[in-house]
Amino acid sequence: MSSKQLEVQIMGQSYLLGCPEGGEPQLLAAVSKVDAAMCKIRDAGKIKARDRIAVLAALNLAFDANASANTEVLPNTLSPAAPPAPLSDTDSERLNQLLQRLDQTLGRDGQLI
Repeated sequence: MSSKQLEVQIMGQSYLLGCPEGGEPQLLAAVSKVDAAMCKIRDAGKIKARDRIAVLAALNLAFDANASANTEVLPNTLSPAAPPAPLSDTDSERLNQLLQRLDQTLGRDGQLI
């Protein structure tokens, strides 16, 4: 199976990603979801560091995927994400809790892994 590379933008930053032939729609949909998740966190204005935004976005997406897997069958393809909406009080509280956990973990040795 051959692959190719696609240049994509996530939060204004360019990335060159490997992609199997025929996988472009799925990859672009995933990039759209990641970009929307990261921009939503950035636009909330509480976090500026790109690496922290990326970690929180990954945690949110993984949490949402696990929640969806437990309640419904996931589609075979990812759909492009809707434009980011303002954070609700629940989302804001969840974000604050994730930030506290991240700060506690990073405070131990300054590294996630």
